[in-house]
Amino acid sequence: MVNVEYDAVEKRYGDTIAVKDIDLTVEDGEFAILLGPSGCGKTTTLRCLAGLTEPTGGTITLGDYDITDVHPKNRNVAMVFQNFALYPHMSVRENIAYPLKVEGASPDEREERVEEVAEMLEIPELLDRDIDNLSGGQQQRVALGRAIIRRPSVFLMDEPLANLDAKLKLSMRSRIKVLQRELGITTLYVTHDQEEAMSLGDKLIVMDRGEIQQIGTPDEVYHEPENRFVAGFIGSPSMNFVDVAIDDAGTVRATKPVDGFEYRLEPTVADRYQNDDEFVLGIRPQYFTAHTDPRDNAIRGQVKVTEPQGDDQIIDVLVGDEDDDRIELTVKAPSTLAADRGDDIWLTMDDTLVHGFDSRTGTRIDDGEVARTKASETHAESPSTSD
Repeated sequence: MVNVEYDAVEKRYGDTIAVKDIDLTVEDGEFAILLGPSGCGKTTTLRCLAGLTEPTGGTITLGDYDITDVHPKNRNVAMVFQNFALYPHMSVRENIAYPLKVEGASPDEREERVEEVAEMLEIPELLDRDIDNLSGGQQQRVALGRAIIRRPSVFLMDEPLANLDAKLKLSMRSRIKVLQRELGITTLYVTHDQEEAMSLGDKLIVMDRGEIQQIGTPDEVYHEPENRFVAGFIGSPSMNFVDVAIDDAGTVRATKPVDGFEYRLEPTVADRYQNDDEFVLGIRPQYFTAHTDPRDNAIRGQVKVTEPQGDDQIIDVLVGDEDDDRIELTVKAPSTLAADRGDDIWLTMDDTLVHGFDSRTGTRIDDGEVARTKASETHAESPSTSD
């Protein structure tokens, strides 16, 4: 096993920059996720490591070896693609064994390794089937088997679950995580699915427009986003953002004239923003508490629409009069809250969990050592609705 290091890696296509200044270390045995929207550069970053795309600048090392200019077949990496890329004219057994055949392994060694991998993936009964007779999940396991049979130093996966249905995706996600832990192979995994990323990764590398926005554990990226992009991309439903001004008493008000968006922050929270007269306030939907009767220090709004989610519901709330340029907030509340379209609603918030972002740069305003992880667990244990 080895660690992976990108040093100032860049890829250009003419005047177009696909990825820029990629500085990244993935430790030996770590499961790292390249996460971001379509076109952000995550697949290009992965392909540079695989040798399928040649970087315009920078270096990539595996362990102590610079592999930037090494041919793909000599890099000792294995890749699983979104479309599986299996050979339809071969059986499952032949597909899995093919990399060893190319390497010149003996028939006996190939057979032994195929049986070992099939047991690991729980597909020994499929070995003599044709690829066309397999389900999507079974084909995915065959693709995984073909990748790991070589015992590579690094495992690369590019959206491997994108073509599976929701139930199968959950099952395969669990299988991949267990497999990676058992093998201890350094892994880079590309996805645009944040839920997938949060559940699988030891380390998240969040990308946008060809650049890394933040590197951290799932908890760090979720609770301490470095900028507005990360805060809005991570979390479902997305974080609410409101441009606000704050006064000396710690009360925030929307900077555009909207009747109703006014909230007095706790003094310790207000102190975080004492040097910022105006900023962007970020609140996750679950950190609101919805009330169906008036409350002191609450944001007044009207229910626009509700979306049942089993035990919970998502409520879109409009703040401001109809003549105003209204603000729309997304609130997560228990399904027991009686809220219908057009109803008045009052929102309080756990302001210890809010974020402030610089209005110009989008960078999160430094708020010191705020234990949001622990605080959010406390919030989750308390009721998030009140009649």
